[in-house]
Amino acid sequence: MDPQLQTMIDNMPEKTGKSLSDWIRFIGDRKLEKHGDIMKLLKTEHGVTHGFANTITLLYREQLNDEVPTDESMVDGMYAGPKAGLKSIYDAILAGVSEFGKDLEISPKKTYVSLRRSKQFAIVKPSTKTRIDLGLNLKGDAPAGRLEVDKVFSGMCSHCVRLTAADDVDEELLGWLRRAFDRA
Repeated sequence: MDPQLQTMIDNMPEKTGKSLSDWIRFIGDRKLEKHGDIMKLLKTEHGVTHGFANTITLLYREQLNDEVPTDESMVDGMYAGPKAGLKSIYDAILAGVSEFGKDLEISPKKTYVSLRRSKQFAIVKPSTKTRIDLGLNLKGDAPAGRLEVDKVFSGMCSHCVRLTAADDVDEELLGWLRRAFDRA
């Protein structure tokens, strides 16, 4: 995906009040298909700027033709084939964070899933056939035990935990996730 487009998609929740997947569901629920009708709805009824409205409209219309992957298909693709055994770890992480609050946003990308509140607080990435790397934004916390200084996410996170089984998603890990969520 074009980096500028990805940046727009990443900034969409902050700038428009909804993620791309939320807008796509919203438009789909209204059964709109014409570019002008969608633009009018977004700009006049929801105050979305022209640039974001046009991007949302184009991506929605591409998805109608199965050209843009859905969040679900992106996650399914990450955990297909040799990495299928890691899906239970991902599911355990999501089950744990789902209790954190209504402002939790789960934002799949091509190779990882970003967990956000007002900003990103964690990344879930199936890195190998046998391991998920969980990046956490816990700036200022000292690494200890499983909580390592991040060397995986190129500065997008401060810490990393390597997970190889669903049992690794324990109270300690959920505590780190909660702390990162509370700071976001």
